[in-house]
Amino acid sequence: MTRVLVTGGAGFIGSEFVRSMLRTRPQDRITVFDKLTYSGVRENLAEVADHPGFAFVLGDVCDPVAVDRVMSGQDAVVNFAAESHVDRSIQGAEAFVRTNVTGTQVLLDSAVRHRIGRFVQVSTDEVYGSIANGSWAEQQPLAPNSPYAASKAGADLLALACHRTHGLDVVVTRCSNNYGPYQFPEKLIPLFTTRLLDGRPVPLYGDGRNVRDWLHVQDHCRALALVLDRGRAGEVYHIGGGTEISNRELTDLLLAAVGADPQLVERVPDRKGHDLRYSLDTAKIRTELGFEPRVPFADGLAQTVAWYRGHRAWWEPLLERAALG
Repeated sequence: MTRVLVTGGAGFIGSEFVRSMLRTRPQDRITVFDKLTYSGVRENLAEVADHPGFAFVLGDVCDPVAVDRVMSGQDAVVNFAAESHVDRSIQGAEAFVRTNVTGTQVLLDSAVRHRIGRFVQVSTDEVYGSIANGSWAEQQPLAPNSPYAASKAGADLLALACHRTHGLDVVVTRCSNNYGPYQFPEKLIPLFTTRLLDGRPVPLYGDGRNVRDWLHVQDHCRALALVLDRGRAGEVYHIGGGTEISNRELTDLLLAAVGADPQLVERVPDRKGHDLRYSLDTAKIRTELGFEPRVPFADGLAQTVAWYRGHRAWWEPLLERAALG
């Protein structure tokens, strides 16, 4: 039995990780620690609410007392707790620095005090900036271009420094764009899907040439479980889906999946500092841990659109709550 503290476990990726862990490793004990901000949704954990290995603790990763209390007795930490929407970070970076940087340091300090056996820092490909050709390897210098990406880069560096300075068993993962059920409807796929289902216009930044690699959330969480179990301390692992596609092409696929009028696409001024392309070299995790994505993008996208079509009761209240509707 492994006791795992999952911070930010009520969010999109964190909740999938918790659900998948308790499905595949029912003997483990999973404690979710989450502040339940606008994108942390308790209902995301309804499937496991009655599982004997599940516990939920309401709290803030920036609160050292609360963190120490929940850290006690844990074997490992998987840190998903983060502010993650780039547009929001451009509007105001303070919350991103607080949660992503200060919150990570509070967790690391507590993990050292409690002699935690493994600390997985979940990060993003955005810390590298933009790449015109080829793919980044794990040793690529960090060059973030948004407040969000800068805050995640800072957190990664703090985590790796904690390994070198204090000997904490830290592993950092950096993933490409995630998609799937339960994603808060401010990110591209759920935002466009929910708007198109309602016959409403969707905002496409600039010329739509920005390219992202898409990774199904279930594949991401399988990779995280491998890293938790067998990743090497002090290392960084890239997790990618292997499907690079422009935002314009993705928008066309969503229009077709929903059966919506192309006239609903509205070109809007490009985001400030908008990175053109991200691409991760994933040879390391494939070679060392045997990870390969299993969900083909076409299948995963169709399943995701179908999920949002059938779960209005989940996303409509969230739009009202976040004033995104």
